[in-house]
Amino acid sequence: MIGAGINADAMTDEEVVERVLAGETALFEIIMRRYNRRLYRVSRAILMDDREAEDVMQDAYVRAYTHLGQFERRARFSTWLTKIAVHEAKARARRRSRFVDPGPARNAGEDGMNTFTSRTRDPEQQALSRELSVVLEAAVDALPEAYRSVFMLRKIEEMSTAETAECLDISEETVKVRLHRARSLLREEIYARIGTKTSGTFEFAGLRCDRLVLSVLDEIKKPRDRGAHNPA
Repeated sequence: MIGAGINADAMTDEEVVERVLAGETALFEIIMRRYNRRLYRVSRAILMDDREAEDVMQDAYVRAYTHLGQFERRARFSTWLTKIAVHEAKARARRRSRFVDPGPARNAGEDGMNTFTSRTRDPEQQALSRELSVVLEAAVDALPEAYRSVFMLRKIEEMSTAETAECLDISEETVKVRLHRARSLLREEIYARIGTKTSGTFEFAGLRCDRLVLSVLDEIKKPRDRGAHNPA
């Protein structure tokens, strides 16, 4: 765990990275604590599975750690890290899709995603009996993956259009179009009620956060010979 006397909140991502590269490997925990929720949200948006999202998070952190020396600062560290998680999640989704029957093709617009592929019966009915955050999660889960990923990063994580485009490897114009369509797919009455109160949804904290941090710390302490970063 983070040592006494270290003010994690006062350190920028870049400062943490420099100190980890200099040998203070325990400080990588600051990065994990700082971005657990974001990586969980974007991974789950792609995979729709809590356990797989956690697996992706661990893989992404280990990959980021072992390639930390390759971070070139051409983008923000948070964007670089999120992009790694997105790539890991999409790769896992592609592997999974090989064993799943996609079913009959649908007529749709861009990327075949104009239809609202709901996984819940009726978001309005849920709004009558569940808390607002639960209703929002159900509505977001029902979005097609491409729209869900954009909505998660832009509106829930409040990333910029440029950052979202970089993380998802799409153009800024595509981000704007998908965000607009995501909003239109979400029921008007639900979207009106949730407003900007999205910071408490898809939380990744407490014991789950601690478990993943400890698991990654154990993993990165193992000897490696990958030709990548290996702090003294």
